[in-house]
Amino acid sequence: MLSKEEILLIIYFVVVILLLTAFVIVFFVVYQRRKNKMLQEQFEAKQRFEREISQSRLEMQEQTLKNVGWELHDNIGQLLSVANMQLNIFSRNLPETEKTSVLEIKETVASSLQEVRSLSKSLNNQVIGYAGLLVSLENELARFQRMGVIKTHLDITGEKEEIPQQDSIILFRILQEFFSNVIKHAKASELHVTIAYTAQEILISAKDNGRGFDMAGVKKNSGLFNMESRASLIKAKFALESSKDAGTFLSLRYSLKGQQDE
Repeated sequence: MLSKEEILLIIYFVVVILLLTAFVIVFFVVYQRRKNKMLQEQFEAKQRFEREISQSRLEMQEQTLKNVGWELHDNIGQLLSVANMQLNIFSRNLPETEKTSVLEIKETVASSLQEVRSLSKSLNNQVIGYAGLLVSLENELARFQRMGVIKTHLDITGEKEEIPQQDSIILFRILQEFFSNVIKHAKASELHVTIAYTAQEILISAKDNGRGFDMAGVKKNSGLFNMESRASLIKAKFALESSKDAGTFLSLRYSLKGQQDE
């Protein structure tokens, strides 16, 4: 039989061990919580930093495009307008047999002037913001059609929803980047764009019938990185799919509910 003192000593050791165990558990839990909190803060700080870098880079790009748009409209456009007026004056003193050639040149200059003005509008973020996504997109696709570079199709379903101007600009720039890649690299003859409005979101898709590419073998170039960066700024879900000889498909999901909640 154990004596009373031995029993008390055993109880004492058991209590001490339990207290130490509880202390270790509490310390571990508190440490993990602080560690997780610190990691979360570091992650959020990294995300904020990356967003600020992306925002700054995109703002510089927008300013550059805006300046180019102004130059096209104010300088190149003005020169073409002057050239058109000079052709008008020159044609007055020509015999009828030679006026046909001059009229053809005038039509070419007038078409060039129209394209320069259309291009300048598609580069100027203020014009895009004022016109909105749909009008800007329609103008861009019509410009491709006039130039004969690619056949375009635009389908719109649902009831149009207004979105912030800055978001319209970003969505248009993503599509514009995709169109540029299609025209330069895809060797496509057709481009289909669909915009579907729902109560919760805007679903945007664009697909070409070009040669496509192997997604696994393509690194994130500046164009793809720009599209993804722009989409993340407005919390839009971005996806790009492509395979050889099967064209390329772009999809964007822009949440209307998220914008309303902010």
